Amino acid sequence: MANVAVVGTQWGDEGKGKLVDLYTEGADVIARFQGGNNAGHTLVVKGRKTILHLIPSGILHDNKICIIGNGVVVDPVVLIQEIEELQKGGLFPPHTKLYVSEKAHLIMPYHKRLDMAREASSKGKKIGTTGRGIGPAYEDKAARIGIRVCDLYNESLLRERLQRSLNEKNFLLTGLYSEQPLSADEIAAEYLAYARKIKPYVADTSLILDNAMRAGKKILFEGAQGAHLDIDHGTYPYVTSSNTVAGNAACGSGIGPNVINNIIGICKAYTTRVGEGPFLTELNDEIGDYIQQAGQEFGATTGRKRRCGWLDMVLVRQAVRTSGITALAITKLDVLTGLDKVKICVGYEAADAEFTHAVPADIDLFGQCRPVYEEFPGWKESIPEIRKLEELPANARRYLQRLEELAGVPLNLVSVGPGREETIILSDPFCD
Repeated sequence: MANVAVVGTQWGDEGKGKLVDLYTEGADVIARFQGGNNAGHTLVVKGRKTILHLIPSGILHDNKICIIGNGVVVDPVVLIQEIEELQKGGLFPPHTKLYVSEKAHLIMPYHKRLDMAREASSKGKKIGTTGRGIGPAYEDKAARIGIRVCDLYNESLLRERLQRSLNEKNFLLTGLYSEQPLSADEIAAEYLAYARKIKPYVADTSLILDNAMRAGKKILFEGAQGAHLDIDHGTYPYVTSSNTVAGNAACGSGIGPNVINNIIGICKAYTTRVGEGPFLTELNDEIGDYIQQAGQEFGATTGRKRRCGWLDMVLVRQAVRTSGITALAITKLDVLTGLDKVKICVGYEAADAEFTHAVPADIDLFGQCRPVYEEFPGWKESIPEIRKLEELPANARRYLQRLEELAGVPLNLVSVGPGREETIILSDPFCD
């Protein structure tokens, strides 16, 4: 029996929602360990599309425990809305429990205001933030002036910390960004009302996880975004504000790293990116348009078109290294069906003609690199109905084989369509 962490190997949007939903069938507990509602998981179950931003994808299964860990920044407005929408749609199973860490930090109204004001003032050098307040919330956490979920239940402390934060935030909003100031009393009243609504879900989630593991339960740790949006290991500064690599599964959920046995890296059969930043394999042509339309590449949170390009295995190999990935799950292979040729980027040529197998830390140098491709014949056959690897078209199998060789880890699963059942399962990640 094993505990499993699931992380993205690219710039997010790899299809983690579907895969976590699938892996949840073999798990007892599903724990989200970082990010906020800037991430969105799109699930298609029985033809019905559901988008989740904060609540773990495992919520659609009965008899599970779903945890929003201490490493997540929580917007209570979004949390309450998701809970109510799931309940209204009959998608919150009766025997599944949802818990929110009492140590998770809260996204406050001033975080969202600052996020949008900063991005609007960044002429020519935008990061591509969603404006949901995630970055400023993590800033306050690091500055030790953040407000946690548990603080909602200590009114005097909440008001004290609110006033302290607003002394600084209102100065920035009014003096630097010409925005209107915010009222501590109004925010306190609003958040105390939220506190009453979410109180049934608030708990010491580290203790819940520890008790579950001692009872022999299987844990699935669910990450958001992708490895190359990691604040330390991503394409800085075009990154998110938290650690997205697998190591943060321990820190962001309150358990020791020794209890995570397998780490599954989710890898789209091509590459996409939302927002700004270098993208060496991006296709600004009819093939890129074809992939974008066939893959319905629109951000689950923002609705923005995703930039599309060939599979970049330099990115994936680096994710394998920085997250200790033990197997890859390939998604959206079906999107490449119909192309005459498909390509894989196997390395970069730097500006000085040096060949590199790693992503340069210098963002300008990275942007000047040129991708080095291997080209493969495409396939025309429809694949969503296929359930065995050997039944895939020969050219699709050849493509996957080369991908596996370049990654240096085995394939665990291949998704051949958006539906839960449209999947080729190669191994069980919960087996040691």
